Amino acid sequence: MRPEGEITRGTTNPSRLRRVDRWITQALRPVLRAAERPLVIDLGYGASPVTTLELYRGVRAVAPDAEVTGLEIDPERVAYARQGLNRLRDAGDELPGLGFALGGFELSASRRPTVVRAFNVLRQYTEDQAWAAWSRLRAGLADGGVLVEGTCDEIGRRAVWVTLPRQGTGLITFSTRLMSLERPSDLAERLPKTLIHRNVPGEPVYQFLKDLDRSWDTAAPYSAFGPRQRWLVAVASLAGQWPVLRYPPYGGPRRWRLGEVTLPWEALAPPGRS
Repeated sequence: MRPEGEITRGTTNPSRLRRVDRWITQALRPVLRAAERPLVIDLGYGASPVTTLELYRGVRAVAPDAEVTGLEIDPERVAYARQGLNRLRDAGDELPGLGFALGGFELSASRRPTVVRAFNVLRQYTEDQAWAAWSRLRAGLADGGVLVEGTCDEIGRRAVWVTLPRQGTGLITFSTRLMSLERPSDLAERLPKTLIHRNVPGEPVYQFLKDLDRSWDTAAPYSAFGPRQRWLVAVASLAGQWPVLRYPPYGGPRRWRLGEVTLPWEALAPPGRS
């Protein structure tokens, strides 16, 4: 049976997904550690498996019994990744629990994953197709598992992702390299496919980005202390208007200092989609 999905462009770079990987290994650490031998799926890793290997090393550092599988619907990409893995093992790096397989949105019914990372995969789909992919992937999760789906720029400076459980509402996170940030609304171009066409007046995400820009402008005097301090003040101010998460593991100053801000998904979801 042919895997579900379409072949992506495959563009990737080392450390491109460092922001979402940090989220998975820090904010989602309780999810990983609550599962016995958790399975983590990297869906649509692209033409190079480098970001799957980075995810593997990060996950194994916090959950040593975890297994990580990179899935691609292109057989040539799977073969290339397996060849690279074999070379690493021949060179003495055992990498237990790391593998690559042919697959798509259908996942596997035999063993459900604890975490699915799907990054820069749904950009080429329509909004309705993206909603359908979310439903398909969430249905394939293990109990207590989560889907982390989003988009970042080519070198990982800006990213937006959603963290969605198998059932119930999830979270949406905006993350940026503060040293290169001009305006927070620049993150709009990295919105998930389910939101990117909703950044128009009358939609919650549009108002949120507008208010974040306003808070950023108001905090301009703090730029004398650096962009991180300005961001901290801006997010704290925004938390008076929006349900910004204020406490660990998903929110609070420790995560804000990383250039992040996280809200409940339902706060920005299009009407009828929460």
